[in-house]
Amino acid sequence: MGRAPDASAAILDAQSVKTVEESARISGYDAHKNVKGRKRHLLVDTLSLPLSIYVTSANVQDRVGARCLLSGLKPLAPRLKKIWADGAYGGEPLYEWCRREGDWDLEVVGRDRQSSGFQIIAKRWIVECTFGWLGMSRRLVKDYERKVQTSETLIEVVMIRLILRRLVRQV
Repeated sequence: MGRAPDASAAILDAQSVKTVEESARISGYDAHKNVKGRKRHLLVDTLSLPLSIYVTSANVQDRVGARCLLSGLKPLAPRLKKIWADGAYGGEPLYEWCRREGDWDLEVVGRDRQSSGFQIIAKRWIVECTFGWLGMSRRLVKDYERKVQTSETLIEVVMIRLILRRLVRQV
């Protein structure tokens, strides 16, 4: 794509998905989304490719999940400087933690309060596309897995399949 192989900017978000009875051991209730299940925390680059994936129970707050997602990421993404996120990640403690852990600048991208209805927010739309692609995989519509590591691996497999499709189209 004519860009450096390491990302310098990324987008952070989480998605709550329902679980089935067999996978209910590690699940919780996300009151904001009214979902009993698990939460997928994703950090993607500006091309919608995942940099980090972390799955928790749905009752884990986004700020806590962000710390788990970003922990240990600095050596793997040394050029990363800017992280965009939605309002759920706001707050001075997380800003300071990001600055201290990886020298990252966390910026909350909010919607325009003047307008009403649905709005496309350019930076956050990138990670929403990634969630949409994951939703096209029948295996990821619900979380059927007993272990969260298996859920993370399946997300990686689906993303590898999508990347391979992109590469085949370019040839």
